[in-house]
Amino acid sequence: MQAINRAFTQIITGAKQFTIPVFQRDYSWTEEECRQLWDDILRASDNSGHFMGSFVYVEGDTGAAFSSWQVIDGQQRLTTLTLLLIALRDHIREKSWSGNTEDSPTASRIDTYFLRNNEETGNRNRKLALRRRDDATLRALVYHKNPSAEVEKPSEMIMNAYQRFRELLNSPQADLDKVYRGIARLNFVDVTLKRSEDNPQLVFESLNSTGVRLTQSDLIRNYLLMGLPEKCQTQLYNDYWYKLEGMFRNTDSTPDSFLRDYMALKQKSTTQTRADRIYDEFKKFRQSAGAEPTDELLKNLVRFARYYTSFLKPSTIQNESLVAPMTDVRAGGFGNTHAILIMTLYECHEERESLTEQDFIQSLKLIKSYLLRRAVLGLQTRDYWSVFASMSHSIESKSPLKSLQVILARRSHNYRFPSNDEFSLAIQQNDLYRLRICSHILERLENAEQKEPSPTKELSIEHIMPQDIAKVTEWQQMLGADWEDVHKTWLHRLGNLTLTAYNSNYSNKPFHEKKEIPGGFNQSAVRLNESVRTQHDWTVDEMKERGSTLANRALEIWPFHEADERLVRETDIRELTERAKERDSNDLQMSADVRQLLDTVRESTKQFDKEVIEVIEGRSVCYYSPPEFFAELLPMASYVRILLPIHFDEADDPEEIARNVEDYKFLPNVRYRDCGVFIDAFNQQDITSAMHMINQAFRTVT
Repeated sequence: MQAINRAFTQIITGAKQFTIPVFQRDYSWTEEECRQLWDDILRASDNSGHFMGSFVYVEGDTGAAFSSWQVIDGQQRLTTLTLLLIALRDHIREKSWSGNTEDSPTASRIDTYFLRNNEETGNRNRKLALRRRDDATLRALVYHKNPSAEVEKPSEMIMNAYQRFRELLNSPQADLDKVYRGIARLNFVDVTLKRSEDNPQLVFESLNSTGVRLTQSDLIRNYLLMGLPEKCQTQLYNDYWYKLEGMFRNTDSTPDSFLRDYMALKQKSTTQTRADRIYDEFKKFRQSAGAEPTDELLKNLVRFARYYTSFLKPSTIQNESLVAPMTDVRAGGFGNTHAILIMTLYECHEERESLTEQDFIQSLKLIKSYLLRRAVLGLQTRDYWSVFASMSHSIESKSPLKSLQVILARRSHNYRFPSNDEFSLAIQQNDLYRLRICSHILERLENAEQKEPSPTKELSIEHIMPQDIAKVTEWQQMLGADWEDVHKTWLHRLGNLTLTAYNSNYSNKPFHEKKEIPGGFNQSAVRLNESVRTQHDWTVDEMKERGSTLANRALEIWPFHEADERLVRETDIRELTERAKERDSNDLQMSADVRQLLDTVRESTKQFDKEVIEVIEGRSVCYYSPPEFFAELLPMASYVRILLPIHFDEADDPEEIARNVEDYKFLPNVRYRDCGVFIDAFNQQDITSAMHMINQAFRTVT
């Protein structure tokens, strides 16, 4: 590597060409940055110069008299200065300006020194070669042609910068000699790299850490392509990465989160990489991927990017049958946490062909049902990404839908799939209006499976029984003496909520007026209002009946997983068997006396049935009559704590050694918090008494 303080004019002159690698970003300087450069040039003209930072480039094709260089850092400044020089040349020609001194700029000098290599032909004739539309637009400007006539879609940013400089040069205050002199006094740290001696990627990373604003996916793109020969860079970029970038341009997002999810999918990880660490993790991932050729990796990235962007923007899906279900699984404000699972299922559908179109649609419905049911119940959403990552790793490629159903059925506790009874009760009785998914629920109740959907985007939520009835005697009389309690209880429930375009018209009018006014319920085309207009009164009975009817429809729209219980049981047993192999009781630290007590319980417990499975979990020894848990043994300092999933009042405890878990705020290191009974066994007599209750717990679950 060679670094020299050098003037811009010395860098650009000579038989050389600077090329912007195909993987670099397009030209992006705005009017603000162009104006700052203009001001810097004018200041440089009045003093000894102006420092412009580093300009880094690596050797490309080099001949006897001509050299080609790939720009690593400085492309925006180099491009902007080139556009200013083109604008200066064109202004001189248009105004027939002849200059004031022998050092004054001329159109010919600018062309010869800074824009073209006159002894070279073809693409080598230009000093600077950009990429794609940028390059086509710049080429037209260099050769005095109209970009609008030469290029199908000229680069807007290139044209804006050029036009801005033309305006500045055309102003009465513009001094062309001063501008030209200022350009000559711009100084760079001129850094040249040799591929045989230097690592361009390491230099690039160092420059990026000092303030070059690139996304994580920009860094990954450069990492994959920078070390390759220029021809190979261009081919791989055009064949793969350009397509990938195009997909994400349609979604108004970067590929960063996709690349994070792709790595997690391939590495079977359930730990989400931090947004600012995606590039670093990708380098580790790439190194661990072994000898996978770059083109194969890029090919896979493009394929999975299409799956991912189909989720982000379903309207881009070519298969029209998938647009509506993908739109629905995306809707409701649940974010992108389930995108990783969608990618897995999409691959099973399209690449592995093990998931039919109908089963794929059913899978999407189940994912949405899982999300929405839990949202209605107000269940935990923290760590959803990890939950869906874990699901994606567990999908069996040979039977994706069945395995998804089993996976959903096996989710427990805070991440369970709510039952039909739970969901039906919650959607009828919970405060639905204050949930962020309220509008979405009403929209789906209105339009699901309808070939002529209502324009719900133009509708708003309406309380049939108004939010304020304190001064409306008609409502108070209709609801009865306890109208305040009725109003408080039923106001925001599903049975009292609907959609309308006449929200302001309804206000807090009495029920019969809300039915009869222009645009009222009697005239409403909204399906949710069909049952409302047939009612004479609107009381608890009507709200309850409507809520029940809508809840039944909700059960159809957001169905239960309907997993095969046999498969669920088999999966539970298989997982328990695998976990049992991972550790044994020798991994647990305890005194010899406690180990003797523990081993006595272990041997007796295993005698209940040959199918009993022992699993070491954390610091505990847990027992299952597969797949049901029935006992946990926790070695303590001088005793063994035994926890059982039976109710304290039902424990078979003639010796009265059992204690009620509910009487204790917290039991440390316990694995199963749903146990009702615990026993602290200090000796063999305690063990003998405890075995009756352990056997009772075993018989309860078998």
